[in-house]
Amino acid sequence: MWELASQAPEQPGVYLFSDGRGRVLYVGKAKDLRRRVLSYFGREQPVKTAQMLARARDLQFVVTRTEVEALILENQLIKQHRPRYNILLRDDKTYPYIKLTTSEYWPRALLVRKVEADGNEYFGPFLGHGTAARLMDLIRMYSQVRTCHWDLKPEGTLPRPCLYFSMGACLGPCVAGLTTREAYLDAVREVRMLLSGKTGKLGKVLQQRMWEAAEREEFERAARYRDLERAVKALAEGQVAELPGKGSFDVFGVEGDGRDVTTVVLVYRQGKLCDKREYHFEGAEVPADGAFLSEFVPQFYEANPAVPEQVILPFAVDEPEALQGFLAAKAGRGVEVLVPKRGEKRKLLELAQENAGESFRLRFRHPAREGERLGAEVQSLFHLPNPVLRIECFDVSHTGGEAAVVSVVVWEKGKLAKREYRSFNVKTAKPGDDPAAIAEAVGRRFRRLLAEGKALPDLVLIDGGPTQLAAARQALAKVGCQLPVVSLAKRFEEIYQDPGQPPLRLPNNHPVRLLLQKIRDEAHRFAITRHRRRRRARRLATQLLAVPGVGPTRARKLLAAFGSVDGIRAASEQELATVVGRKLAKAVKAAVSREKA
Repeated sequence: MWELASQAPEQPGVYLFSDGRGRVLYVGKAKDLRRRVLSYFGREQPVKTAQMLARARDLQFVVTRTEVEALILENQLIKQHRPRYNILLRDDKTYPYIKLTTSEYWPRALLVRKVEADGNEYFGPFLGHGTAARLMDLIRMYSQVRTCHWDLKPEGTLPRPCLYFSMGACLGPCVAGLTTREAYLDAVREVRMLLSGKTGKLGKVLQQRMWEAAEREEFERAARYRDLERAVKALAEGQVAELPGKGSFDVFGVEGDGRDVTTVVLVYRQGKLCDKREYHFEGAEVPADGAFLSEFVPQFYEANPAVPEQVILPFAVDEPEALQGFLAAKAGRGVEVLVPKRGEKRKLLELAQENAGESFRLRFRHPAREGERLGAEVQSLFHLPNPVLRIECFDVSHTGGEAAVVSVVVWEKGKLAKREYRSFNVKTAKPGDDPAAIAEAVGRRFRRLLAEGKALPDLVLIDGGPTQLAAARQALAKVGCQLPVVSLAKRFEEIYQDPGQPPLRLPNNHPVRLLLQKIRDEAHRFAITRHRRRRRARRLATQLLAVPGVGPTRARKLLAAFGSVDGIRAASEQELATVVGRKLAKAVKAAVSREKA
């Protein structure tokens, strides 16, 4: 590949990386093709780019006269080939147009989202679906131009008209004799005037026709012209925010985390916010920066040709002159590309950024969606048969072997399920034997889950190294439960999948490592909390029994009266005296006050 890159011309143009089957993997543009393509081989590349280069087997070039031509060609080739490693505008909600099929003998009015070179007339684009829908209602109910999909012959060969004719919403050219071509083309001219924005002229024409029909005592026709004139007037009053003109600008906001990206476009016309568009790129594996916008903005205006006078971006794009030239060619006039640092436009940019951040959070940081994504990554990393939606983590805590407690915390569908946390007081394992304590808790936990028929986790996580991992696996085998188990060792954050194999070391920012650390740390926190509570209870019980006059019966009475050891410690002498008498209350208070740990 380097040999092909070194043969690239030193001119503006487009380059295409292809795989062994000839499929285009990536399309890019450059001011200097040779310098750009050689840069792929002179330094370490991001993961996504490195993957593309590993698959590439061919490199082709198309020389253009200018950077603008290169940008236009790049955009066309991206639309044609849909390369896997390009940023692709997958949102197909382009602005609507109204198509007048003037190439047909009986023209129709249709709502479409794509302009084609088919000899027909297109009007728009209309920002938002509302304006186009209102116009179609006017055409359908008042102009009587057909909006159906019948391929009609000039002579009208259908035996009877459809319901639209009976409703007065169509002149009925499908049936011979219901209308004439001259009358129908008059209605088409009205539609053309309406769609061309000549609402004032059309209103006068309709008003004149209304009076002429009234003089001929054609009152139904007069009423139709009256209603159409009123509707056209109402449309003209509300149309200013829907058509691009002076003071029109689009504001782009971008948010990403290096993996996923969200872009929001706020559309302003005549100073009014009239539309909001948002696009999500899952697994883009690119930073939300100027390079990303350099790919996104041309595709956005290729799909939505309503180019405003100003395009406001959060940061500078690569080769801004080429982007300005591309937008000017699309709009037929000059277009400013701004990155404001202060003033009103900066405030609008901050608003777009806030919208992008919120949309990104809702799309990619919703617990359930985030949980699905992380679960899929865990499944892929450990080669598990099913997506990981539930993880249970075990950790042991004690002080020199005293009051050992094993905690179980649950991560499910993207969040910690605190109501399902459990803890086990170690009973059979020797003090300080952490693997034995883990084995005891794992055995007790899953023996009960199996007996009660409850759902099992997709992955078991153990805090510790290969010894703790082996103990957990043996405990699961004894209860007849086959589950995937891994352990996470604290010192170097190594992941053990098999006690006899070397550990897996992931980068510090790897999502699976961060997830396992989060669950492990929560298990550690919960284990310490339960251990300290048990240790205090044991020490307090020992001190209570050491007080002369306090035996097991009175100790149980104190616990029953105050609920817990903390309750006994917080109680006053007077309150303790109501249970054990004034003399013992003083001794008990002194004993529990000495226990601070």
